[in-house]
Amino acid sequence: MSVVNDSTLYPRFLLTGFPGLETRYGLISIPIFMVYATSIAGNITILFIIRTESSLHQPMYYFLSMLALTDLGLSTTTLPTMFSVFWFQAREIPFNACLVQMYFIHVFSIIESAVLLAMAFDRFVAIREPLRYAVILTNSVIVGIGLAIAGRALALVFPASFLLKRLQYRVINTLSYPFCLHQDLIKTTVSSRWVSSIYGLMVVIFSMGLDSLLLLLSYILILGTVLSITSKSERVKALNTCISHICAVLTFYTPMIGLSMIRRYGQNASPIVHVLMANVYLLVPPLMNPIVYSVKTKQIRDRILRKLKKHKV
Repeated sequence: MSVVNDSTLYPRFLLTGFPGLETRYGLISIPIFMVYATSIAGNITILFIIRTESSLHQPMYYFLSMLALTDLGLSTTTLPTMFSVFWFQAREIPFNACLVQMYFIHVFSIIESAVLLAMAFDRFVAIREPLRYAVILTNSVIVGIGLAIAGRALALVFPASFLLKRLQYRVINTLSYPFCLHQDLIKTTVSSRWVSSIYGLMVVIFSMGLDSLLLLLSYILILGTVLSITSKSERVKALNTCISHICAVLTFYTPMIGLSMIRRYGQNASPIVHVLMANVYLLVPPLMNPIVYSVKTKQIRDRILRKLKKHKV
């Protein structure tokens, strides 16, 4: 077994599509391309509508803009290697390029988790303190939240790349997916990986783990506030404002939990199942978020329809 331990040399990494289905990559790439196209078009539409409609310049829609930008970033980060594998069957990726892609995939994932938490806080304030909503969530507060979200993600993931670069690898390393993930890169190392593994676990705990607990706490507080409202119609109205956000949370966390379960307990599962779950984890949230918010949020839906009618005229 040859090992790369010279700092002047870099190991080679080979991405993996759907093992055993290489002859059908052209066909498989069609729905993947449609998902990417819909995701990018949908999120750009959300950003355009919020940008051009002054009535939507409110805290809720600013956070929605952050979510759309994050989804665009996640889509464009994975798109190049996905299509290099499925369209050109070009599996090799340079080590440094793999580290960069890994960095941004995890950064955008952590940002999305935090944005969903910020949106839960927004809903709590809107329901609990409707008269002080605009006073509490001012533009400067929202900018501060956005900077804190981005700063936390950038800082947490930054050391992971350097820890991985210090490890030793085989000359040729085969990854499990058509993109680079931290847990997948760690598996290929031939040197001690415990520092990188522990750091990766800490990042997950202090980002998505903490966010999920705070999300749960936010909805407990929201539910308590809603139940204290005397009018049934007002309770229903308050809960309806949370439906889109709940759908976004489920869309983000369900595939992530599914991927974690498959990785931990699905050793005997087909490699295709592992690749499929990883693709669902990264492709479904950017696809579904603009669809959910366009369908379930009346203000967004009405303005999209208005824009379409203007173009028809």
